[in-house]
Amino acid sequence: MGLLAGTIFDRPPHCERCDLPETECQCPPEVEPAGAFLPANRQTARLAVERRKHGRKMTVVRGLSGSESDLPALLKRLKDLCGAGGSMAEEVLEVQGDHLERVRAELRSMGYRIRG
Repeated sequence: MGLLAGTIFDRPPHCERCDLPETECQCPPEVEPAGAFLPANRQTARLAVERRKHGRKMTVVRGLSGSESDLPALLKRLKDLCGAGGSMAEEVLEVQGDHLERVRAELRSMGYRIRG
């Protein structure tokens, strides 16, 4: 008797919709909607430089919705542009350092409306 005998890992993979084995499943593949994000020219980003503890500065981007934008990809692009670290807390993008002008120029070139 095998280690996984009698568990869900013992049976072959099944389709979640029709519960047939994947080799016999006739369900059409699920297609994710393309372009589900709101275009950049219809979003407004609010930029600011904040001072954190020990006098460190952070460039902060607010006002972009996580459901309407690909925030992780945008954060990666901004961090690569500035050569700095950063993080995303809820729907706020933070880039370490005072990179306000670089971030503003990049977001504007991508088509975002800018405030601040």
